[in-house]
This record gives sequence, structure tokens and C-alpha cells, in this order.
Amino acid sequence: MAAHASSSADGSEGEEAAELARDPAPTRVIYVMGAGRSGSTILGVALGNCEGVFYAGELDKWPPRAGVPPLPGEERARFWARVRGLLDADVLLGPDSRTFERSSLLLSARAWRTRRRLRGRYRELAGSLFAAVARTSGASCVVDSSHYPLRARELQQAPGVELCLLLLLRDPQAVVRSLGRKDVPERSFGVLAANAYLWLTHLLSAWVFARQPRTRRLVVRHEDFLADPRGVLEAILAMCGTGTVPGELAELRTGPVFQANRLVRSELVTLEPRPPAPSRQRPSRLTALLQWPLQRALARLSPLARRADAASALTRSESR
Repeated sequence: MAAHASSSADGSEGEEAAELARDPAPTRVIYVMGAGRSGSTILGVALGNCEGVFYAGELDKWPPRAGVPPLPGEERARFWARVRGLLDADVLLGPDSRTFERSSLLLSARAWRTRRRLRGRYRELAGSLFAAVARTSGASCVVDSSHYPLRARELQQAPGVELCLLLLLRDPQAVVRSLGRKDVPERSFGVLAANAYLWLTHLLSAWVFARQPRTRRLVVRHEDFLADPRGVLEAILAMCGTGTVPGELAELRTGPVFQANRLVRSELVTLEPRPPAPSRQRPSRLTALLQWPLQRALARLSPLARRADAASALTRSESR
């Protein structure tokens, strides 16, 4: 896990910001793409406990909130205040950043105009933000679990970003059930709306995934990660050519994540290899019917993150 740099003395932040602006070295970024409720937070936390890797959380929320985290904690507040101090306020976008990310805005003429006008600033902010997070955390790699495939598409062309793309998939029955829960603060979806959301998200994700170089992309199945977290983490880090998996994964520190699901409200989370628990609820026949052709298509995407892939991914990384 990357060590968090301490706060700068008066005046040093300005010097560090200037140095950061002059530094041409790209920042290595692991972006977790896919549908919500697919296990991105626990995957991000696990990656953030690996040497040289920092889990930032859902950084799509950074521009609308002007870099102020919604979660409590003095360590979190200090960390993100220092990140803000390293950035040029002229590139901040505010709520307009959502037009680059929300799949539902693809058909909005107003969103298209906003994207044309602000695309350069959006990409510049993304590159600068990742560089500032890496500098503040002391990490060589930053994890962003924002989900949105359209954000991933922008990051593919953002200056100063060396992108490693993860397409995170989970059993659609489990995702639809989770999206339908009413006991969580997130928005609840009906069965038809949840299935439509999965279709749109996964179609866009497959398109973006196919545009990413093969040596810098992986399909990660949530169920595979739960069954063999170490093997999947090793495959991801080997693909990215950075970091090492810690010797112990049972207790993971969440760290000063900017925003993610309620899991990060605890300082420590437990991760133990386990097979997926069978659901006590009867599978939805409608979901099975609607998702069958899409799941068949997604099953053809490659490479898939498993322990056996780690050695070959490492060989590819070393040969570049």
C-alpha cells in the first residue's frame, strides 16, 4: 500500500504544483469500468493495499464537489486538501463534468455541445488530478472506480494518463437484485429499468474495452475475485507492470478514499477467499431471458483475469 505523503510546509505546495506541471511523466491509472453494484469498492480497496498502488475511489465525483470529499475523517480531509493545492483552479469543471460520463446523456443535444466545448479541459483535469493524487500518496499507480464507460473513453485520450482498463462483471441476477434494494442510500431500480441499465452500460463498456490495447486491459469477474482474490490481484498488477500483493489479505485498510460505497466508512474490511454464496431468492426468469444474449457476447471478451494469466501478463509487460 502506498504511504501517504505528509502535508507540505507553507509555500512548498506552490513549488510542488509548479514541479508537477513541468513533469512530463505519465501517471499509471487502473480504471474499474462496468455496472454499479458489481463489487468495484472491495476490488479497489484490495488493490489499494498492494505496494505502490493507491485507491482513490470514484473520482468522477471530484469535479462536481470541487475536490471536497463527502465522507468524514481528518486524514481524508487533509489528503484531498493537499491534492486540491496541487491543481490549477482554472481547469475545474463543476457539474458540467457529468456530461462526459452519464450514458443516459448520449442522446442529449445540449450534452453534446457541452462535451465539444469542454472536452480538452475535462481531459486536462483528469490527467492533472491523477498526477496530484499520485504525488500526494507517493504511489506509482492510482485506482479510479468510477464505473462509467464514457469516462474510460475520455481517459484513453487524456494527456499524462497511462491507462490500465478493468471491465468488472458480476452475475446479472445479483446486480439486478442489488439495484432493486430499497434499504441503501443509492437509487433503486425496477427489474426492467435495471436490465435496461445493464444493457446500455455493458454495450458501451464492451465498445470502450475493445478500443483499449490488449496488453492494457482485463476482464475481471466479481465471482472469480471472491474465490481467488490473490490470483486476480496478481493478474491485474502483472498486466499493469506495477505493485505487489501483500502477504495478508484478511484485513484491508480502506484509506482516505474520496467517495465509494458504504464499505469505506470502516477503517478495516475483511477479505477471505470464498465461493459465491447461493442466493436464497429465486432467479428472475425475465432477467435471465433479457441478459442471455448480452452475457454470451461478454463471455467472448478477453483476456480474463485469473491466476494463470499473471505469469503471461508479466512476460508481456517486461517485453514492452
